[in-house]
Amino acid sequence: MTDQNVKRNENQEPVVDIISEEEAEKVLEKADAESRFRKYSGTWAKAITVIAVAMSLFHLYTSGFGTLMAMKQRSVHLAFLVLLTFLLYPGSKRAPRERPSVVDYIWLALSLSSSLYILFAFDAFSVRGTANPTDIFMGTVLIVCILEATRRSVGKELMILSIIFLAYGYWGEYIPGVLGHTGFTFRRIVYQLFLSSEGIFGISLGVSSTYIFLFILFGAFLTETGMGRFIKDLAMSLAGKTIGGEAKVSIVASGLMGMINGSAVGNVAATGTFTIPLMTGAGFKPVFASAVVAVAGTGGMIMPPVMGAASFIMAEFLGVHYAKIMLAAAIPAVLYYVAEYAVIHIEAVKMGMKPIPREEIIPIRKVMRERGHLMVPIIVIVYLLLIGRTPLYAAFYGIIASVGVSFITKETRLTWKSFLKAMESGARQSVGVGIACAVVGNIIGITNLTGLGLVLGDNIVSLAGGSIIITTFLTMIVCVILGMGLPTTACYIVTATIAAPALVKLGVNPLAAHMFAYYFACLSNLTPPVAIASYGAAGLSGQSPSAVGWTGFRISLAGFLIPFTFIYNPDLLLVGGNYLSIALSTVTSFVGVIALAASLQNYMYVPMNVLQRLGMFVGSLLLIFPGAVTDALGVAMVAGVFFWQRAQKASVSLPSYLS
Repeated sequence: MTDQNVKRNENQEPVVDIISEEEAEKVLEKADAESRFRKYSGTWAKAITVIAVAMSLFHLYTSGFGTLMAMKQRSVHLAFLVLLTFLLYPGSKRAPRERPSVVDYIWLALSLSSSLYILFAFDAFSVRGTANPTDIFMGTVLIVCILEATRRSVGKELMILSIIFLAYGYWGEYIPGVLGHTGFTFRRIVYQLFLSSEGIFGISLGVSSTYIFLFILFGAFLTETGMGRFIKDLAMSLAGKTIGGEAKVSIVASGLMGMINGSAVGNVAATGTFTIPLMTGAGFKPVFASAVVAVAGTGGMIMPPVMGAASFIMAEFLGVHYAKIMLAAAIPAVLYYVAEYAVIHIEAVKMGMKPIPREEIIPIRKVMRERGHLMVPIIVIVYLLLIGRTPLYAAFYGIIASVGVSFITKETRLTWKSFLKAMESGARQSVGVGIACAVVGNIIGITNLTGLGLVLGDNIVSLAGGSIIITTFLTMIVCVILGMGLPTTACYIVTATIAAPALVKLGVNPLAAHMFAYYFACLSNLTPPVAIASYGAAGLSGQSPSAVGWTGFRISLAGFLIPFTFIYNPDLLLVGGNYLSIALSTVTSFVGVIALAASLQNYMYVPMNVLQRLGMFVGSLLLIFPGAVTDALGVAMVAGVFFWQRAQKASVSLPSYLS
């Protein structure tokens, strides 16, 4: 962001101009490895479009008329992924950007032949029951190709982690102590990763080849119909009339965007382009405005119905319908946004801010009249999931609905050009996630082969002395550390494989244990020193990534406690049928996160003294954790500070001769 793009408000704070789509795209590429595409033109651009559209057509056809046998469906899906990876992502900074290099052609030949080998040879292998030398050779080639595809499209960190697991599988017998294993031959490892359903072609790639791809494509279609503008206008109508409405618009917009886009950086880029200038223009500091967008964008990954890609994998790991995951995430997601909303409201009150003038806000009736029909596809998906249809079925008919309702008005109507653009965009967006799911298959395969998950789970429990709170804290640390270098999907899968079993062993509800791992895999986007969502927001505003990262971390602290609440209180995940208990837990948790936000901001009606801040903090913790006694004490402490603050405000408001 250059100096020419920055103005100053009356307090001499920098105010960012409206950010163009081109600038936002550059920021997205810098913060998100999955967006660093080659920029083709001419014949090559048309070829990429044909390949991407063919990939989308394949997945649409198989979702609507029946998928192939699992291994073959995943084989074709992986073939498209590696094809687009080696065409779209350059191998180095010096590689040509307008065409593939000779090295790319070699990688293409090797990766396509090895990934499609399963499609043509799996039936013969099933009859034989044993691997021949050709199977082992092709498996070795595919493992190497996927590692290179991961380096290009996701980053070297996940590639290195995968190599470490592969080395552990081969040389782990020489490791002394509990981490050592009996040892496995190279042939056995390749067999596990290439020919079994517990390796590359396992659950994670299976989910990518069905649910994840279709929901990404669904989001691409909604984007082309103008859903982004509808969300922006609706957010302004709902939140703009309140104090600090400029910042609250970001929360509402990100929450709504998160219903169709489970990407933290994607949400930041989509909403930050208009909300950051809106906030800075109103008087919020650019660092704070950027942090608000980062925290709100990250929340989109936990907002149903379309959450992050890992949520679909969670459903497969647990063996439950995705609707159960979606419903379980609803209350915690709202709690997350309530916590951020409270922080922003208190900040706005401290600054003496006013609502957005009514004449600048489009009436909600007009917004709904012009584009409200775009909500129909989301309603269709939620309804189909709730009546027990598969996510694949729901996503397919959600896409059909999005195409159909687009013709209701001229402004939202899909043309052939926008239709093809949505098909191409969906395929492009799926590459990074899909490759991550494939390479994580190496990690899952080695973990299952060596029994590493059980060993680490037992040792985590032993290290924690059987304490749930210490085990959850250690799990959180693992997620945060892994999240520094891994995408959310890979971070969740590794944590769910290693740490979640330890929580389950201590008696934690399995859904709560996996949701805990998923939450912190998402929140790792906000934890310095590597806070990807904050880096993306900082790029949009031209601020220091470090400053935005730490500010975002402070704003999101109340949200960091939410996963601990459903570990101790699974009622928040709608587990069980005691609706009174669920309602009570929800209400106390809502009050608790608001009280915690007030404590972190050190303000309610007037600045808090040390005793008030401590009382609000302890009271919030008591309310968040379940129990009649803790709830009663928490309500008493929070209410006491609340009325104390009101009394102080009243005394300040009195004339000087009466105060």
